[in-house]
Amino acid sequence: MLIAFNKPYGVLSQFNSNPGDKGQRTLKEFDFPPKVLPLGRLDMDSEGLLLFTDEKALENKLLHPRFQHRRRYLTLVEGVPDEAAMSELRSGKLVIKGHRCLPCRAKILKQAPDIPDRDPPVRVRKQIIDTWLRLELREGKNRQVRRMTAAVGYPTLRLLREGIGALPLGNLPVGTWRELSQEERDAVFAR
Repeated sequence: MLIAFNKPYGVLSQFNSNPGDKGQRTLKEFDFPPKVLPLGRLDMDSEGLLLFTDEKALENKLLHPRFQHRRRYLTLVEGVPDEAAMSELRSGKLVIKGHRCLPCRAKILKQAPDIPDRDPPVRVRKQIIDTWLRLELREGKNRQVRRMTAAVGYPTLRLLREGIGALPLGNLPVGTWRELSQEERDAVFAR
């Protein structure tokens, strides 16, 4: 079984909260089938496509770095990135915490993407313009997109994973999941 889930902002990518995290939202509230586990993570402040499976072999196939599966993100950054910053994101020369990031695709969007508002909304500051970017990475280090945009001078305000492989998040409502068809499963692993 392979499941697509549209993870809301503020939810941990785990089924149980840590001691002391009273009231913390977890995956437990979304009534997943027994024995499924998330394939990878999205941090609590991130939203979007998260996959689940009860098939152990899929974990290695999707997450091992040698397979370099595509992950697409929409990110709202503070400011308007200049061409030097965008080139640095794309270059494969950006080093974060001792790791040299693989080259990625990075594009400034001319208009905001058609996605649901976040709850709670991103704080708006009238003096600072923000910009939407689309990034496509072939690796998935912890908080990588946030660290990359911050490293080039444009901190991330909102982050949404919009696709894995050739599978888009599409119009799956926030906080809901569904089992993927065979065709959609194949799309996840498309290179």
